[in-house]
Amino acid sequence: MLYRIAFVSVLAAVAASLLAAPASASHYARFGVQDDAWLMYGPGTMSQRLDTLQRLGVKIVRLTVRWDAIAPVKPANQRDPYDPSYRWNAYDLALRGLHDRGIPALVTLYGSPAWANGGHAPNWLPHAGLGNFAYAASKRFPWVHLWTVWNEPNSRRFSYPVSPKLYVRRLLNPTRALLHLASPANKVAGGVTSPRRSPSGMSPVAFMQGMHRYHAKLDAYAANPYPGSKRETPFHDPCSWCRTLTMARLPELRADITRYFGRKPIWLTEYGYQTNPPDRYLGVSRTLQARYLGEAALRVWRQARVYVLIHYMVRDEPAIGGWQSGFFTIHGGAKPAYRAFGLPLAQISRRGHRTVVWGQVRPGSGRRRYVLQRWTGRSWVHVGSARSTSVTGTFERVIHGHSGEKLRIWTPVVSYSSPALRIS
Repeated sequence: MLYRIAFVSVLAAVAASLLAAPASASHYARFGVQDDAWLMYGPGTMSQRLDTLQRLGVKIVRLTVRWDAIAPVKPANQRDPYDPSYRWNAYDLALRGLHDRGIPALVTLYGSPAWANGGHAPNWLPHAGLGNFAYAASKRFPWVHLWTVWNEPNSRRFSYPVSPKLYVRRLLNPTRALLHLASPANKVAGGVTSPRRSPSGMSPVAFMQGMHRYHAKLDAYAANPYPGSKRETPFHDPCSWCRTLTMARLPELRADITRYFGRKPIWLTEYGYQTNPPDRYLGVSRTLQARYLGEAALRVWRQARVYVLIHYMVRDEPAIGGWQSGFFTIHGGAKPAYRAFGLPLAQISRRGHRTVVWGQVRPGSGRRRYVLQRWTGRSWVHVGSARSTSVTGTFERVIHGHSGEKLRIWTPVVSYSSPALRIS
């Protein structure tokens, strides 16, 4: 009983941190991952994959729970999680495993079964019923309190038709109402929009406008701020005429959300850079991928009311036409991004020899000991003495640093150091 009370308190604190933070910055943002296929069916055992997440310092995991996979046949009682038509097995193993390790889950509800959408593909919007399924899922997994409704409904790939009116009336509002009924602790994000307009879709801003027009109810707004090209960085979009809402345009995303929904929290639910190799067309170098992980984290940390950043994905997909933004190659080799996720390091500014850097030690909890190190050309040497991070694992340091010098984080918490950061 004491364990249950303590764990419920932890979850309440996590939910509170996602919905309340200092106005000037997101100092309590949670950094996590999504890779459904790897988590549920990847190499090794579930326990071994969860060990990997803990070594990375993952603080939240996004998982898509497929309504069409769990309820291929219409349940007699759709709100009863123990109705014999429901098939929860694969999700039971993943969500209970995360729960046992103390890693919160952010669940995305997606995929309508044929019986709910007139016999069409899972991306077709259902006539009704997602709210009932959400209620059953909440009762099945009562420790899950963070939810998003659908994925990229402004894109025809995930939503047919692309319609803010139908999204709000059939999906978002009834699902949020029933998730709140299932548990007052549940928080529901709407939107989950892609960062740009596809040929058959809508821009995220136009979709927001439509959601506002049809009175969307939400506790947070979710967005997937992928870069528009491999030349775009977390702080700079070279396309000055583009109307996209990417990480480089995070202040614009914040302003649009405030305009249409008020001062709602932002959850960034998918983000990442593909690497070259293997993707020679869209990928950046593995060194740049690692650098952008740190810069994206800094971008989130400095932007008010952004409380989640999810990196997609853990391991590269085998087909080149798939996605290659993982920490691991298809053969299991670790890219520099593996260490950059656990120990992100980024430069804030440099004026003369005065350099300001920001970093995190994500594995572990509470204040963590760390050392900044400088490369002399022959060895790594300490920059000052060992220090402690904040309780969230974060630090900001002013050092005497020259352009071209290399820095890294070392910590006794893990057996690896961060990739080198070159001062610019």
